[in-house]
Amino acid sequence: MKRDNATWVSEFILMGLSSDKHIQAGLFVLFGVTYLLTLLGNGLIVLLIALDPRLHLPMYFFLCHLSVVDICYTSSGVPQMLAHFLMEKKTISFALCGTQHFFALALGGTEFLLLAAMAYDRYVAVCNPLRYTVVMNPRLCMGLAGVSWFVGVVNSAVETAVTMRLPTCGHNVLNHVACETLALVRLACVDITLNQVVILASSVVVLLVPCCLVSLSYAYIVTAILKIRSTQGRRKAFGTCASHLTVVSMSYGMALFTHMEPTSTASAEQDKVVVVFYAVVTPMLNPLVYSLRNKDVKAAFSRVLMKIFESKN
Repeated sequence: MKRDNATWVSEFILMGLSSDKHIQAGLFVLFGVTYLLTLLGNGLIVLLIALDPRLHLPMYFFLCHLSVVDICYTSSGVPQMLAHFLMEKKTISFALCGTQHFFALALGGTEFLLLAAMAYDRYVAVCNPLRYTVVMNPRLCMGLAGVSWFVGVVNSAVETAVTMRLPTCGHNVLNHVACETLALVRLACVDITLNQVVILASSVVVLLVPCCLVSLSYAYIVTAILKIRSTQGRRKAFGTCASHLTVVSMSYGMALFTHMEPTSTASAEQDKVVVVFYAVVTPMLNPLVYSLRNKDVKAAFSRVLMKIFESKN
């Protein structure tokens, strides 16, 4: 289709990770199993938090939102990847590409902001434990979660609108596995200064600012932990943050690495692998990290299993 002598395309061709059929078959199995584990793990976390009153705490309120984000985020791209592994022609319509782009950005941005909110929750729990329930009241928790979702959606709407308006002059081959910002911008045949500004602003809003807030929170947390005299007390305090810190390291580390060189075509293949790891692997690891490192979650799981077992008998 043409508008103002500039050319837009009706569909895109995704190059994917490999053109080798055997490798694609292996990736189909690997990604399929990973996707099922992601749905199972995060779905179980949501179910446990909903069913067990002992988990109706601020920390698990945010964890529930994080699990919902992970389920939706991985579902915005992985099913299509799986389908393309089995297809000869890997195409995606312009409308579906824009939709996928929007949801991936919105959910990704929301996750970063939720992790910052969870860091504040851990800061209050460690540095001001006596006033924890007063400070982290339901109204504040809902407000932090609401702001995270709102900023994530608005940021994505702006970036998607600016990205999808770019004409490609007939070029429609995306060197990626999904409709990702940098891959789409590389196809543009017009000046992309505005896009570079928007990408930078977006990175500041959903990456740099939350990352700074997380770093500040943990600076106070580490200072507070070092003031604890007993070794057991230090371990207990650090244990309350270990799961969150692990997830933060994975999420922010991958995202920051991906956005280091937004205009570099040399890093296209590397960027593709990093984005796939972040979209496919990280959502699967989050529930594992929280369930294996968290006694409350493991105890809730045991209680639910016991109830199911008792009901059958």
